[in-house]
Amino acid sequence: MKVQPCNPYDARIESMARIAMPDGKSVFKCYYVSIVGREAPERYEWPSCGLSKEAFRQRFTEAGFEGIGFVTAFPHITKVFRYAPSSEILQHVSAFQTRSLVPIDLMREDGYMEFACYAEAVIAADEYHAWARADAVADYLGHVCDARQTTVKRHVKLAEYWN
Repeated sequence: MKVQPCNPYDARIESMARIAMPDGKSVFKCYYVSIVGREAPERYEWPSCGLSKEAFRQRFTEAGFEGIGFVTAFPHITKVFRYAPSSEILQHVSAFQTRSLVPIDLMREDGYMEFACYAEAVIAADEYHAWARADAVADYLGHVCDARQTTVKRHVKLAEYWN
């Protein structure tokens, strides 16, 4: 196994907005997340990226996503999580370039698929707990993940261990 260097990780969950889709049924909770302290803040931080959250929200609404779920929107990547229409105990996830909503393949090396960065995993866990506890979709939609910051203390430990 070859371990690659990794960027530092300090993610800030800046805000959340509910996005009701034009079909009148689909609703997604959109969490806007920035990764701060990296080179090229225009790639990772909402205040520096040149795309407003409102412009993203409008583009997302027009894209016609269907279902009930949540979105993790970083300036460089957006993931859409929804509860599976074929079996609502499952979460589906798709990834997109944030500016264009062009799909991104989540396949990675050695046959693995990317699941989530730390902020996405924290949000996904909290949202899944809310889904499991909810008696109705309205109950679920009323829940908001209260995490605000997710920091990986050391981003070199795997490389140090493996190499």
